[in-house]
Amino acid sequence: MNSNQPVVLISGCSSGIGLYAAQFMQQHGWQVIATARKNDHVLYLQSLGLTALQLDVADSESIAFCVAATLALTGGRLDAVFNNAGFGVPGAVEDLSRAAMRHQFETNVFGAIELTNAVLPLFRRQGHGRIVFNSSVLGFAAMPYRGAYNASKFALEGFADTLRQELIGTQIKVSLIEPGPIVSRFRANAFEEFKRWINSEASFHAPAYAAMARRLLKSGPPAPFTLPESAVAEVLLAALTSARPRARYRVTKPTQWFWYLKRILPSAWLDRVLLKASGDEPGVAYGRRSE
Repeated sequence: MNSNQPVVLISGCSSGIGLYAAQFMQQHGWQVIATARKNDHVLYLQSLGLTALQLDVADSESIAFCVAATLALTGGRLDAVFNNAGFGVPGAVEDLSRAAMRHQFETNVFGAIELTNAVLPLFRRQGHGRIVFNSSVLGFAAMPYRGAYNASKFALEGFADTLRQELIGTQIKVSLIEPGPIVSRFRANAFEEFKRWINSEASFHAPAYAAMARRLLKSGPPAPFTLPESAVAEVLLAALTSARPRARYRVTKPTQWFWYLKRILPSAWLDRVLLKASGDEPGVAYGRRSE
């Protein structure tokens, strides 16, 4: 391994944004440590010519092992971490069990922060480092039937903002990427989580869930203005190489619009806009059963 080559550790590389980002960063001269939760996905990453390790960010032992293995591979060097691993548990707030909420937060929040904390001592010793969190437009603009995911991204942004303040005066920089609709397996994975955690037939929201299931199973782009994974990878490269990286990178037009609208619209108006943008059926989405 080239000792002068910058090194980035990326979580959640089995598909979508993480996979594309790993390949993109490698093509742009970085030594990439790509990670995935399942061993067969690790083997797949290795077949693509990536250096890959197993990492389940919901498991503290897995995090410790992965960080140690990374440093063994790189001779103790690590310049950046991209906290990308995440998923969504769809469902109305009133249908979310404590176990479902804990499951959502273990990966999207606790895992990202624990992985970050595991590399921060190294960053402090070497005097530099970049930390990037993959958040979402839903990290500041909530939409219905995404309560667990909304809350996890809101929490992640709170941690990131706090950490950025605590690192002022160092050369350790923290950035958030806030994508809107991006081509990925997010919807397919979300539908599997929905079936696992939500008893839709017994729910007051059963009609809305039927509409939601159609949305999650729909083929093609998830929404207008959907961008390919490359849009996030290009922003990641900027966050890792800019002399003064931004606190937030808003990817896709919807993210940029909602950031603006949240600051000028009354909450009641914004709720209507977000409901329409969510893709849920008006009326059904408010819990009113069809006659």
